[in-house]
This record gives sequence, C-alpha cells and structure tokens, in this order.
Amino acid sequence: MVKVDDTEVISFLLSTEIIPLCLRIMETGSELSKTVATFIVQKILLEETGLNYVCATAERFYAVGTVLSNMVQLLQIHPSVRLLKHVVRCYLRLADHPRAREALKTCLPQSLRDNTFGPHLHNDPTVQKWLSQLLQVVGQQADGGDAASTATTVATSLSASTLGDN
Repeated sequence: MVKVDDTEVISFLLSTEIIPLCLRIMETGSELSKTVATFIVQKILLEETGLNYVCATAERFYAVGTVLSNMVQLLQIHPSVRLLKHVVRCYLRLADHPRAREALKTCLPQSLRDNTFGPHLHNDPTVQKWLSQLLQVVGQQADGGDAASTATTVATSLSASTLGDN
C-alpha cells in the first residue's frame, strides 16, 4: 500500500492509527522492522496529508521527533546506512513544514549536524545530499542543550498553539 503515492491510501492509513504503531516498532523492533516502519512513516510524511497530520499538534510532532532522535542515538552505536537514509528523509520532509522547521532548529540531533555519520555515508551520495539540504534548512548549529531537554523545551513552547497553524 505505501509503495503507491496516493492521498486516499495515506488518509486510510492515518485513520488506522498506523503512526503510533510504526513509532513503537521504530523504538523496539529489529533493524529490518525499524527500517520498514521508518519507511512507512517516510512515505506518509511525503504526502501533504501525512505531513499535516504529524504537524497538526505539538504532541504528534514531539512523538515523531523523539523517536527519530532516539533512533539517531542508536545509529551512532549500531550504524545502518539503510535505516539512517529513511531517518534523514523523515527529518528533511518535516523541515518542509514551517513550524516543524522552526522546532527542528533546536531539536535536530547534534550527531546529524557534526558529521558523526560522515564515514558511513561516503558511498551514499543521496543521503549525503539529503543531510546537506536538511542542515541548510535548519542550520548547522543547535541552540544548545541535550536532546531530551531541547525536545521538552520545544514541546512546551509549541503546546500553546498547534503546529498546524500557519
């Protein structure tokens, strides 16, 4: 189903609460399961309907952002270019949403900013390009703080209004 870029399919998937299920798998599954679940989230985000759904509330954005950030931390210990590719693409697509882009300026993991994954990406120009684009959009440097406190700060600052407001 997710191999087809179709708004109706994405709307159906969103109505099934697939995002929370995928997030759970992304946190606890095997590498293959995490890759498939992240691919599904990526495909959902690539559709405008999916991006708007995830960015409709601070809570949804925070849930997705937290899981992606945790995955980046794990990928530092157990690198997988295939999985990192989908994670970076999710972040890049989130950055297309104006309010999410602002949040990512402070909560994008430092290891994506500081070339931690550079040695693993030398044979994958696509991921290099996506990561470069992401850093151009959200900036090279974070405003400081660790990932947990930064994510909490972002969620707190966004809780007064939803990400869906433009």
